[in-house]
Amino acid sequence: MTDLRVLVVDDDFMVARIHGRFVEQTDGFEVVGTARTGAEALAMVDTLAPDLLLLDVHLPDLSGLEVLEQLRGQGRDVAVVMVTAERGAAAVRSALHGGALQYLVKPFEYDDLADRLRRVAATLGELTGEPDQASIDRAFGTGRPGDVPTVLPKGLSAETADLVLEAARAASEISASEAADAVGLSRVTARRYLEHFVDTGAAEVRLQYGGSGRPERRYRVTS
Repeated sequence: MTDLRVLVVDDDFMVARIHGRFVEQTDGFEVVGTARTGAEALAMVDTLAPDLLLLDVHLPDLSGLEVLEQLRGQGRDVAVVMVTAERGAAAVRSALHGGALQYLVKPFEYDDLADRLRRVAATLGELTGEPDQASIDRAFGTGRPGDVPTVLPKGLSAETADLVLEAARAASEISASEAADAVGLSRVTARRYLEHFVDTGAAEVRLQYGGSGRPERRYRVTS
């Protein structure tokens, strides 16, 4: 699978630059351009044909929601992740009804954006060729809670996935280190399984902030 091509849309140059770096840090994604206005974003969709937009709501001309509406009105099926400080319910509903796949509120950590990017990639990956009902359900987030998809990323096994999932379910909430100890894996490997469950909707993640250092990622099987 080729990298997904991402257009970053934000009127703040430094914020756009940070978001672009986050995208480039994430395997499977590449930045193909940066737009600072809604009109520029629409023009760059025409010229660059990105797979995904990181789209701010507050832009100096059109709002990001108007950009989304125009894209859909033109029949553009480019994937959209709203990345914004706007948290009003009306804006979130408009984004949802307009076909945005994810909505991420600023400020956020790299891992928060990477999670959303991977979920988008997983959704798009389900919808190729003629997907079966299970694939459609996963794309729409309506698969059976806790199900482990039969197709796992390279290097992951279904047997170990079941063990990690059961450890997470038994603990109610678990970190990658705790899952690694419970199953007998390295922390990095356990985290790959846990992040895969998040990507496919079998689990959700929250950040637990401590006194110092980076926040700990805690995983919970969805129910």
